[in-house]
Amino acid sequence: MSEAPDGGHDSRPGDDQRAGSGSPAPDGDAYSWYRRGLDLLGRGSPAAAEQLLQRAAEAEPGSRSVLEALGRAQFDAGRYTAAAESFRQIVEASPSDDYAHFGLGLALARDGNPAAAAEHLALAAAMRPELPHYTAALRSVRATLRARAGSDSPPPPPAAGEAPR
Repeated sequence: MSEAPDGGHDSRPGDDQRAGSGSPAPDGDAYSWYRRGLDLLGRGSPAAAEQLLQRAAEAEPGSRSVLEALGRAQFDAGRYTAAAESFRQIVEASPSDDYAHFGLGLALARDGNPAAAAEHLALAAAMRPELPHYTAALRSVRATLRARAGSDSPPPPPAAGEAPR
């Protein structure tokens, strides 16, 4: 997710990059798919990373690190609904995971649900107030909510002698 600092992943030089070639079953196991997916994500290929990370998530459905990487890839690929679902799974399993709340909040905001986004971003910012990107995202979503509230309000009543709008 471009709003957050790099996830600090490490990649092996020389990893097999055939995963993005569209082959139905890439070589390897869940861990190698995860590592190659992180490498692709780090190289700016979120759609290819998503394919490998989805396979890893299917093989290791309870893995928080795989779900987080999958959510990041989905977010960076513009698949905000899918990213929200990946981060939501982490939040449900680990409600105190600040980064999962942050990712869920960003995905919900991009998916057009700023009210729900604000809840998760507020939780993330409360858990880690020292992280400026958490509080900046929360401020941005709250500004969106304020702007929407202002545009949804009915127009003021007409002044005496003025025709209604």
